[in-house]
Amino acid sequence: MIKVSSSSNPGAVAGAITNMMKEKDIIHIQVIGAASLNQAIKAIAIARGYVAMMGFDLVCMPSFHDLMVEDKTITSIRLTIKRENFNE
Repeated sequence: MIKVSSSSNPGAVAGAITNMMKEKDIIHIQVIGAASLNQAIKAIAIARGYVAMMGFDLVCMPSFHDLMVEDKTITSIRLTIKRENFNE
């Protein structure tokens, strides 16, 4: 699970996504708030360019996920990133 905040560097997150996708077919990114989601989407777009050189693409599937933080329920967005080969 990669947690992205509003202050996360999209290039650094893209590097983390790329490295994790070398070993896994599916990873999850968790964000809370619009600014965090913006940084995560930028990172995914950058990572797509990196992984294209390796012969695959990334598919993003968003969903809501409830978290308990200090006895309060907060709704986060979970981005499931799936690796897909170009020839599929």
